[in-house]
Amino acid sequence: MKQVTMTTVNISIDVPDLDAGVAFYCGVFGWVEKSRPFPEMAVIDGNNVTICMHGKPSGTKPTPAETTRSYNRHWTPVHLDLHVSDFDSTLARAVEEGAVVEQQYQEPKQVAFCADPFGNGFCIIGP
Repeated sequence: MKQVTMTTVNISIDVPDLDAGVAFYCGVFGWVEKSRPFPEMAVIDGNNVTICMHGKPSGTKPTPAETTRSYNRHWTPVHLDLHVSDFDSTLARAVEEGAVVEQQYQEPKQVAFCADPFGNGFCIIGP
């Protein structure tokens, strides 16, 4: 049987303003900025995953074949599920920092479907 090498995972998040993106995610989720290897890229320690946040202006092309980048609310089947120990205070901080709660459930588990201030979707999931 062929042995498969384990892969490490980093998550990339595009935002129109790098400082605002770092402030939102670090302020809400307690993540820590580790470095800025490039002027428009921050490497963030997300506790159990590394986040590479990229400042990419609205209207730029993500790939030659794509339409232009927009930070209006957009849907993608790939999103962050952020498991937190204090659901209520984390959700309150997210809203205070500009997130929008699109749906929220208390049963069978606390979960909030949200969008960050830049249109990226994510879920906050309680204990």
